[in-house]
Amino acid sequence: MYVPSRYAVTDLDVLHEFIERNGFGLLVSQVEDAPFATHIPFLLDRDHGPNGRLVGHVARANPQWRHLAGQRALAVFSGPHAYISPTWYEAENTVPTWDYVAVHATGMVETIEDKETLLDIVRRTTDAYESTMPAPWKLNAEGAFVDRLLDQIVGFRLRIDKLEGQWKMNQNHPAERRAKVIRALETRGTGDDAAVARLIRATLPEEAAT
Repeated sequence: MYVPSRYAVTDLDVLHEFIERNGFGLLVSQVEDAPFATHIPFLLDRDHGPNGRLVGHVARANPQWRHLAGQRALAVFSGPHAYISPTWYEAENTVPTWDYVAVHATGMVETIEDKETLLDIVRRTTDAYESTMPAPWKLNAEGAFVDRLLDQIVGFRLRIDKLEGQWKMNQNHPAERRAKVIRALETRGTGDDAAVARLIRATLPEEAAT
């Protein structure tokens, strides 16, 4: 993606943490010479390779997996975002914009069809996303029901060779304008406004952040 230097985040731990907190992403690849995308939850293996590895599964009925093996694919992860009105700056010659956080991971893909590995992927996925539940659900790996489920999915691993992060938080405006945007977002208080306000505040010099 196009990432102006003022918005770029390259710290690997920050990018990994973002993926883990926003793991429901978009898998994008080519299917019969056209872009194809699937919305799915991902797992991140931080310690596989220099940038980590993404793991997931798709429905066997989904044609995307038949073209994935050996292809470079893109995984897109989105965070909080908010519309920014130029009226909040209280300054002339300003325009609307959108503040947002996004991480893109690109790499080669291998597909997985053996049931033992598929079962491990499904178990790890459910454990990861059930971990915040008051009474986490556990997968019972035995029986015909699970066998049928595994027959209906195909797993994949994406070895990340390129990891890009963009935290677009009005860094192109002076601190006093960003402070006004924070106040406007906190006053409006809808959707991701509070989260974006906190992220903008993190970009401010210490004396302007209070």
